[in-house]
Amino acid sequence: MITIIHPIKITSTLADETRFSIYEYMLQRKEFFTVQNIADEFKIHSNVARLHLTKLAEIGAISSEYLKTGKGGRPGRVYKVKQDGITISFPRRDHSLLLKWSLNLIAELGEVALEKAKELSYEDGKMSIQELLSERRHRLPLPFEEKVNLLTNSAKLIGYIPEVKEHENVKSLVFSIFNCPFHDQIARHGKIVCALHESYLRGQVEVLFETEVFSQFESMLHSCDYCNYKIAIHE
Repeated sequence: MITIIHPIKITSTLADETRFSIYEYMLQRKEFFTVQNIADEFKIHSNVARLHLTKLAEIGAISSEYLKTGKGGRPGRVYKVKQDGITISFPRRDHSLLLKWSLNLIAELGEVALEKAKELSYEDGKMSIQELLSERRHRLPLPFEEKVNLLTNSAKLIGYIPEVKEHENVKSLVFSIFNCPFHDQIARHGKIVCALHESYLRGQVEVLFETEVFSQFESMLHSCDYCNYKIAIHE
């Protein structure tokens, strides 16, 4: 269930730079954290780390529970980013219903509707990068590192972590999608969701790079923790 909190409470909580960095850090990992984990990572006192985690839990950004350590003694409190995330909306709007209706319609109409939807998501992916280029007053061509930086900034808060790998002088981008924004629709419409998400990602990448191979080698559809895409590119 998506948590709806008053927008002012959410924005004021995330306005703290350290707190936002902690949330962003946790968002990129599917694991539990203790107060001490966060304190060590951000080089802050454990009491300060506990305060930040408590504030994030209050707005529904993260959850907390007790887990046994396996070393005896009482279970310790741990924290993890909530799968459903948080929604800022005033007045309340339920966009998830529109998504549900759209996916049901695509499923009902079949392959022709899916191909059209993929075209639209591809164009939206291209537009997202083109708008970012315009905001930063960049023009193509750009240095390789700057193009990767653009993709990273565009994508990391919606679940992508791009990583550059090189093998036998061939560079590849590996995208790990750790926090799929559509995960609650995967059980019923997984193949459609993944097809649209992939076409959006392809649109983003192909604005900046010439691509040769675009393949998915891990998927949440197959009970993986992540979706991973490998894209062979030319600089």
